[in-house]
Amino acid sequence: MDLKQYIRDIPDFPEPGILFRDITPLLRDTEAFKIVIDMMIDHYRNAAFDTIVAVESRGFLFGAPMAYQMRKSFVPVRKKGKLPAATHTAEYSLEYGSSIIEIHAGDVAKGDRVLILDDLLATGGTLDATARLVEVSGGTVAGIGLVIELMDLGGRERLSDFDVFSLIQY
Repeated sequence: MDLKQYIRDIPDFPEPGILFRDITPLLRDTEAFKIVIDMMIDHYRNAAFDTIVAVESRGFLFGAPMAYQMRKSFVPVRKKGKLPAATHTAEYSLEYGSSIIEIHAGDVAKGDRVLILDDLLATGGTLDATARLVEVSGGTVAGIGLVIELMDLGGRERLSDFDVFSLIQY
């Protein structure tokens, strides 16, 4: 199945000059969504990890079903102010701004091997910040899994210390 046919291009979103890769058509198609989850699970089936950490919000769409199917714990990384208990915090830059993300302190156990999941890799700022949160929590990043990778934006190079896997490349 050509998964690119389920990714919609939205020019000038969220601001002029940005080409947004919209996954909602993929999510709407039950077979395409199932294939993405199955392909990600197949790729990581024999990988050594304990926990799936997924990035708000679209990362949750892939991380939660994978955690369920693979019987792994699921830990959300959320935007600042969304988690109710004590957190670790990381600031990062996006291709069109900056933001702060958080993880609950104690959700990643010391020594946990963590698979980080998100929908898209662009410049790598969000995923680099997520990796720092995993490490400050006492975990080790076992890999980073993505549905889409934008090859020309340097994200893979920024994450060169980690094993990065993507299903779709642009």
